[in-house]
Amino acid sequence: MVVDDGERRRRFFLNRSYYGLYIPTMIWREMENFSSGSVCLVLASAYYDEDDYFRNYDQFLQAADPE
Repeated sequence: MVVDDGERRRRFFLNRSYYGLYIPTMIWREMENFSSGSVCLVLASAYYDEDDYFRNYDQFLQAADPE
């Protein structure tokens, strides 16, 4: 998994069933290299709303820029 806050990118390998990753707000993430039979569990504090998410990386970068 790759996470990006608009300034820094980091790669995490969640290759053990007991690994997890907390991703706070305004973090771009790319999930890749899922193995056969793997599961991705997402927990959230609110119901899903499509309008709450960025689907375009350039739009994310504009929103993440504090200036």
